[in-house]
Amino acid sequence: MNDRQRALAVLNYQPYDRLPIVHFGFWDDTLLKWAREGHITEEEARSWADGNPTDAVISRKLGFDFNYYSVFHTHNDIIPFFERQVLEVAPDGSRKVRNHRGVVLVEKDDATSIPAEIDHTLKDRQSWDTIFRPRLQFTIERVTKMPVRVNDRMVSFDEGGLEFLRQDTRDYLYGLHCGSLYGIIRDWIGMENTIYLAADDPALFDEIIETVGELCYQNTKAALESGAKFDFAHFWEDICFRSGPLINPRVFKEKVGPQYRRITELVNRYGLNIVSVDCDGLIDALIPTWIENGVNTMFPIEVGTWNASIAPWRERYGRELRGVGGMRKYTFALDYAAVDAEIERLKPLVELGGYIPCPDHRLAPDAKWENVQYYCDRMRQTFGG
Repeated sequence: MNDRQRALAVLNYQPYDRLPIVHFGFWDDTLLKWAREGHITEEEARSWADGNPTDAVISRKLGFDFNYYSVFHTHNDIIPFFERQVLEVAPDGSRKVRNHRGVVLVEKDDATSIPAEIDHTLKDRQSWDTIFRPRLQFTIERVTKMPVRVNDRMVSFDEGGLEFLRQDTRDYLYGLHCGSLYGIIRDWIGMENTIYLAADDPALFDEIIETVGELCYQNTKAALESGAKFDFAHFWEDICFRSGPLINPRVFKEKVGPQYRRITELVNRYGLNIVSVDCDGLIDALIPTWIENGVNTMFPIEVGTWNASIAPWRERYGRELRGVGGMRKYTFALDYAAVDAEIERLKPLVELGGYIPCPDHRLAPDAKWENVQYYCDRMRQTFGG
């Protein structure tokens, strides 16, 4: 079996020859550290992106089979983006910057955390009607001008990418990214502002969600109608933190759930029965909405201090719920014994079926190259191959 066949077999509860060894990418600083240590080249460190040919090269060097987040992205964001603009430079060197989404951030050269947001271009009906809504209209170029991984190179969809995807001969897993139905709105408006908007102007809140949902639907529909073949459908949200969701679960179910349902029914008609969502944090309160609306694979199952695991979810939702993730990435900063203990913890979860272990987010700079290699070797020894 190849990696593509193995992954789909696991997630569909079918026989497989061995478990695929999967990751979820790296921090840029991690790759630069590994380049300084001589494990990869500086060019590899700087050219890496999820699912691109360099990703495949680094994966092989470490011992991974592939990055699960290997997908074809349609353009579900605003077009055009805003031009990046430095608005102010403070005496300490920090900068107020308007980014590509119109968000004003405070940037610091030595910062490794998410920059503070201090203002947003999208904040009311006027800015929505005159600035954002016109930038969220469907055009076919949102699909045809996007890059496709064609083995060891990236090719535009309309310059060979579509032809390759129609052939359906690849040996690696490759999904269709169907967009973000709420997380991207939070990115435009800000977490607190989005919550206030739902109460202060519910009509505008609904319209933004419906506009985003329609764009994601049309992009997904165009990609599938082209004849391109994909292995799974995928969404991104990142709308939870350590204590739970950043949106009222009832609001999420009522407002966002129908948008999910419309898109998952579409991808199901084209034979995509694995539909995953990338959401960090304590996601338990949102899982019912995802499951009820056709999203059946949780990713990356961030373990966190709340000890997330597929086991209690499987007990509650049954075999319809699958998972990719749930391996505590901080283990890579420790030692071989910690890696062995983590693999032992994963054994009963793998036995549940429909589950592929994967580091629970991007590997941070404290990850030791030799520990990651050891993990990949031990996973093969433990789960076949």
